[in-house]
Amino acid sequence: MGVMTIAEAWPAAGQPFTVAELDRMPDDGRRYELVDGALVVSPRPTQIHQVVALRIASALEQATPPGLQVVPEPAVMISSSTEFDPDVVVVGLATIGDAKVTTPPLLVVEVRSPKTALVDLNTKKAAYQSFGVESYWIVVPEVKRPELIAFELRDGRYLQVAHVTGGKPFRAERPFPVEIVPARLVTGLLPD
Repeated sequence: MGVMTIAEAWPAAGQPFTVAELDRMPDDGRRYELVDGALVVSPRPTQIHQVVALRIASALEQATPPGLQVVPEPAVMISSSTEFDPDVVVVGLATIGDAKVTTPPLLVVEVRSPKTALVDLNTKKAAYQSFGVESYWIVVPEVKRPELIAFELRDGRYLQVAHVTGGKPFRAERPFPVEIVPARLVTGLLPD
């Protein structure tokens, strides 16, 4: 296997990106995602972002019932022209094994960065809704005022079921009972 440059992975002029081109992008630390054939490139997440994602995954893993699995940073392929790399997902254990998640996860968690706020709250939310993702959480890792916003699919549309900040707990029932407290996700991340 050789090293490929971005230019070599690029589709023909005037053509939208597909997942096949996305799979050829170099592993350079950036996050490459596709939205309806448009390439979205994000910088490497901050350390606070990564710690918060790990803490969410750990809290979910501790509460996960048999038959389900928490997966950090998988590729979720919604179509041949849309693929995201969410921070954490929960899927059925029977779907584990392929390189990409190709069926709707039960839960998708995005840890929001300042530059991804509109994408997470609009574009990704709409795509996950139409894909049939039952629960979608957005975590805002602001160390002084952390937040968690939760949406659940009801009659084909997302309904906001929670918006908690600081030390207020979110007691999820879907995809399984678990309590998440935003303040615990950022504990110790801000110097005294």
